[in-house]
Amino acid sequence: MTAIETVDKKTGIAQDMYQQVVGLQNQFRDLAGQARQERRVPQANIDALQDAGFFLALQPEQYGGYELDPQEFFRMQSAIAEGCMSTAWASGIIAVHAFQLALMDPRAQEDVWGEDIHTRVSSSYAPLGKVEVVEGGFKLSGRWGWSSGCNHCSWVLLGAIVPGEGFRTFLLPNTDYDIIDTWHSMGLQGTGSNDILVDGVFVPDYRTHKQSDGFSGNNPGVSVNDAPLYRLPWAQTFIRVVSTPAIGAAKEGLRLYCETVVGKASGDVTKLAGDVSTVERVAAAKNAIDEMEALLYRNFDSMMALARSGVSSAIEDRALYRYQASLVIEKSMGIIDSLFSSAGGSSVFTDSQIQQRFLDIHTARAHVANNPTTFSRNLGGISLGAENGDFFI
Repeated sequence: MTAIETVDKKTGIAQDMYQQVVGLQNQFRDLAGQARQERRVPQANIDALQDAGFFLALQPEQYGGYELDPQEFFRMQSAIAEGCMSTAWASGIIAVHAFQLALMDPRAQEDVWGEDIHTRVSSSYAPLGKVEVVEGGFKLSGRWGWSSGCNHCSWVLLGAIVPGEGFRTFLLPNTDYDIIDTWHSMGLQGTGSNDILVDGVFVPDYRTHKQSDGFSGNNPGVSVNDAPLYRLPWAQTFIRVVSTPAIGAAKEGLRLYCETVVGKASGDVTKLAGDVSTVERVAAAKNAIDEMEALLYRNFDSMMALARSGVSSAIEDRALYRYQASLVIEKSMGIIDSLFSSAGGSSVFTDSQIQQRFLDIHTARAHVANNPTTFSRNLGGISLGAENGDFFI
């Protein structure tokens, strides 16, 4: 198969998968209440996304995956979020781990996917673990929070600092950890982002991933997975998975708002002509959503073009993309706050759909990856001639 034929095939797969995801939006909306009540993504949503192939989007072909471009993956994640941001958040995080696993030692990939290509992995990257170097690997202990979708997974990726070296991600099977039910949140209630507890378990060296390898591109997995996708800096893909759902939620918030104000006008949109505040809010929201999507796709278009030519993205560009990703939640909060503040009295009741988007987006801001402060400082410093200080870009 020629390169052009391969691209055409993957484009067709991506288009078909996207249409399946869009077709599931009403199911996600219908089950959003169940997600909040159970504090995890309903199994029916996980099953439907698996049937659509979503969890295989970034997985290597040798393990049944499609190796789609990130642009296609994030287009689908945003569409999921239009139906339910919790489902998009948790399922997107689970699905993106296939990308990182593809970068790891082939033996780690075989451990996870060797018997079942649909095996799922959750994560918590905060370096909260205690690491002891032992023969053949490490002894790991600790407690990690925000492991979204962990109840639907049988493996986990956990962050910790190796003494004298730096950050690594550790891959553990569910026999080596306990899930602690802690997720009682104001928004994103359905993500099931519970705690992971590990007590002195052995992790072989080959089931770890060095942050330095992810930053430099010297990943052991590329010896068997040589698609251009896996030449991307792994952090660039992960950081977008915790901000992109807000774009879909903002889109849905705008749809709900327009539906509400048109309903108040008894369907006669001419009655809104003199309501300058309303029409300006709608215009500003549409423009902000378009800007966020344009940057998302432009950045990955650029990175993928370079990856296909065997060239790495410049550090300053990577720092810029990292900062732009961190701004998505701030911009989405601006959109939803503007809409929510004028959505009327019905929006204050707990079954309000626009209120749920307000709560979800504000909760997403609490994730460390969505705090732009350090990323702005790093980008500004690099632009002024300082050394890069962030290796998660």
